[in-house]
Amino acid sequence: MLAAAAVMAACGGAPKGYTVSGTVEGAQDGETVYLRVREGRQMVNVDSAVIANGKFTFKGQQDTARSIQLLYPGTEGNGLSLSFYLENGQINVALTKENDKVTGSPLNDRYQPYRDQFSALEAERKQLLENFKDTTLTDEQKDVIREKFINISDRTDSLLKVVMNENITNLIGVEILKSTYYALNLDELEALVPQIPAEYQKDERVVRIQEMVVKMKATAVGQKFTDFTMNDPEGKEVKLSDYVGKGKVVLIDFWASWCGPCRREMPNLVEAYKQYKGKNFEIVGVSLDRDLESWKKGIADLKITWPQMSDLKYWDCEGAKLYAVSSIPHTVLVDAEGTIVARGLHGEELQQKIAELMK
Repeated sequence: MLAAAAVMAACGGAPKGYTVSGTVEGAQDGETVYLRVREGRQMVNVDSAVIANGKFTFKGQQDTARSIQLLYPGTEGNGLSLSFYLENGQINVALTKENDKVTGSPLNDRYQPYRDQFSALEAERKQLLENFKDTTLTDEQKDVIREKFINISDRTDSLLKVVMNENITNLIGVEILKSTYYALNLDELEALVPQIPAEYQKDERVVRIQEMVVKMKATAVGQKFTDFTMNDPEGKEVKLSDYVGKGKVVLIDFWASWCGPCRREMPNLVEAYKQYKGKNFEIVGVSLDRDLESWKKGIADLKITWPQMSDLKYWDCEGAKLYAVSSIPHTVLVDAEGTIVARGLHGEELQQKIAELMK
């Protein structure tokens, strides 16, 4: 490696372009593989190569390293894909069913040990899925497997955070942050975002994260609530301040009729409303629905009797944006004076906090 680096330095420095060469497990000569990038919510093909003599090759030049996907569409459900870092240099790819390898350039060499760890976790998960198919399992044995699933999920999340924190000053960490920011709290985001390299600061999703951090700070615990205006289910204009800051403890519930977890949580809110309604307690639902009739049906089906508001803009909901809501259900608990006292509580934890405030 040192000798190669010395030769490169003598010849004028970094490579002028990239060559991506590799193999695809199970592919045949004449089949096509694609390089794809994300544009908005879609994956778009930007290059293609035909497999010949068991190999494919892409060539080009990349000014700044970027995340890219290699896709082998395959036939009859045997397609394969992987994401890697496209940067100038010789990149070697082995696209397989279980243990992908991408090496040869700085970012890909750095990420490959992590990729191996993720592959090992995925192999454990697949084995558990196979075990769970056993029709002779008892309920207790099924519960053990479910706990192992949760453990694998937790270990995967922990590994993602480790990789992100160790690499936030390069593209590896930036890409993970762009995919997982919604699961991070304000303290975590404030520690990570300033470390993002200058060349990625104007990335559309990075800008969105930066804007979200500002809104999270403005609506954090200890801050006064931020007002907004929407319509109720009958089309009447209402403000959040019609309910909040009026001497009542108010639970702002961001939800949607199409959201399964929201529907599962709703009976807990129905019970809390029954218990505290008329005792200086209110709930205000802010729906991320996009269809009026679906919203109304959800209200009726779930036995929701508290005030509701929505602009029917789905994830472009203005209220959700103001409160930096990136997943639902999401709750914001506000005291009688209009100060935010808790965010993101659900289940028993939420019930306990409401009870504490209502004493």
